[in-house]
Amino acid sequence: MTDADLTNPAQRTSVRVIYGDTDTMGFAYYGNYMRWFEIGRTEFFRSRGLAYKTIEEKGVFLPVSEAFCKYVAPVKYDDVLIVETRLDPAVKGGIKFDYRILTGKKERLCASGYTLHACMNPEGRVIRPPRFLAQLIRELTAPSSPETRHA
Repeated sequence: MTDADLTNPAQRTSVRVIYGDTDTMGFAYYGNYMRWFEIGRTEFFRSRGLAYKTIEEKGVFLPVSEAFCKYVAPVKYDDVLIVETRLDPAVKGGIKFDYRILTGKKERLCASGYTLHACMNPEGRVIRPPRFLAQLIRELTAPSSPETRHA
């Protein structure tokens, strides 16, 4: 584990591949990886006491402005996936989530990627991340002191 992992831990969420997620060859359809990314970021917020619904009730919407997925190894029906979701602290004007999808006892990497999100108000105008989101990002990605790391 690196210092970056300690100061910016990943949220780990389990998802099982259902039959409807697969194509005629028995592999998970490529578009489902974006859905699993969404599950990862939804649970990322929820685990920190901030549901997506609450963010929207505060008048902030987080549409995806860019998405990328690198497919490394296929997944099949009934595989249990671990979606690791982590914030990218380098992005200041919006929010970027990095993802890794793992499976199996050895947690084999199946895919990695990211989504970049703009912050928008209810009128559809792009806005800076509001204070409550900016503060959450700072808290989750700020370098910790040696005392905090080893506590």
